[in-house]
Amino acid sequence: MTDAQTYYHGTRADLRVGDLIIPGRASNYGARKQARFVYLSATLDAAIWGAELAVGDGPGRIYIVEPTGPIEDDPNLTDKRFPGNPTRSYRSSHPFRVIGEVASWDGHSPERLAAMRAHLEQLKRQGIEAIEE
Repeated sequence: MTDAQTYYHGTRADLRVGDLIIPGRASNYGARKQARFVYLSATLDAAIWGAELAVGDGPGRIYIVEPTGPIEDDPNLTDKRFPGNPTRSYRSSHPFRVIGEVASWDGHSPERLAAMRAHLEQLKRQGIEAIEE
């Protein structure tokens, strides 16, 4: 018997167990284009980044999710920045079902978060989208 992989999704959306996170909504990043994919990670750290960097006024949230269809490596991270997918980041054109929430997690330091935001802003000025679909 094998244990199922735990997947996380970081956001500012207020969701409940059973809700679906679906593609087709405005992306949390970049120019906020309509997202063709939804993203998840098998690492809590990557989900923390997602929760901290997502647009919106609400608190960052991390949900435990299960894919409803196939997932693939996230090419925004694996092909361009981290060959071999050490961040264990994935995407899917199929929804994810919320099965729980991580109630307590520690965010990155204010300095590290500011450095990441500055890096993303630099990419934006260069015309590079954080997420290319």
